[in-house]
Amino acid sequence: MNSSLRFRLKAFGYHLSLSLLIALISLYLVFELWYVSPLAKAVGVTHVFIMMLVIDAILGPLLTLIIAKQGKKSLKFDLAVIIILQLSAYMYGMYNIAHSRPVYIAFDTLRFEVVQANNIPKASLEAAIAPYNVLGWGSPKFVAVKPAETIAQKNNRLFVELETGVAPTMQPDLYVPLKNQWSNINQKAQSLNELYDNNSKSAVDDVLKQYPNAMGWLPLIAYEQNMVVLIDNSSIIDIVDLRP
Repeated sequence: MNSSLRFRLKAFGYHLSLSLLIALISLYLVFELWYVSPLAKAVGVTHVFIMMLVIDAILGPLLTLIIAKQGKKSLKFDLAVIIILQLSAYMYGMYNIAHSRPVYIAFDTLRFEVVQANNIPKASLEAAIAPYNVLGWGSPKFVAVKPAETIAQKNNRLFVELETGVAPTMQPDLYVPLKNQWSNINQKAQSLNELYDNNSKSAVDDVLKQYPNAMGWLPLIAYEQNMVVLIDNSSIIDIVDLRP
C-alpha cells in the first residue's frame, strides 16, 4: 500500500470514527429518549433520521477519502469545509427532530393523542401551570385534558380547533393529571376483542401474551400511524403497534 492511499484511509478512518460516535449519541437521544418505541413509527421520524445519518456518518467521511492527499496545500481548508457542511446538516436535522419530539400523550374524551413540541402554541404554554408550562426533554408524559364544563367552553374549543388547527390536546393550560380522568378513561375503554377487527389474530395474540394484565384499550392518534394504548383499571400498561 502506497503512502498516499495509507494517508487517505487514515483520514477516512478518523473521520468515520468521529461520525459514528456522533451517530450513536444521536441514536440514543432519538430512539431511547425522545421517540421511545413505538412512537418513532407513530410520528414517522425514522426515515428522516436515517437520511440524516447517511449524510453525516457516510457522505462526510467519503468526501474526506476523496479529497485527502498528503502534502496538499488546501487540505486543511477542504477538510474544514467538509466538517462545517457536515455539522451544519447534522445540527439542522437534529434541531428539526428535537423540535418535533413527542412531549405529551394526552387523553381527551375518547382517545389519546401524541402531542409534539412544535404543535404547542407559545401562549398556551405560558398560560399553563407547573409542571405543564415547560416542555420536557425526556420521554413523553401522559396527561389528560380537563373536560369542558359548559356548552360555551366546548364550543369555544371546537372553534379554536377549526380556526387554528390547535386541538385541546395541544393546549397545556387545559392539562390535568391523568389520574383525575381515570373514571372517564375506564368508561371509554374498549374491549380487547375489538382489536381483532382491524388487526390480524396473530398480531393481537402476540401483544396480549406480552401484556396479560391488559383489561382494555383506547386509540392513540399520531401524525403518521395511529396505534393503541393498553390499560388496566387504574394505569397505563403500554403503547402497542396495533391499529385501533
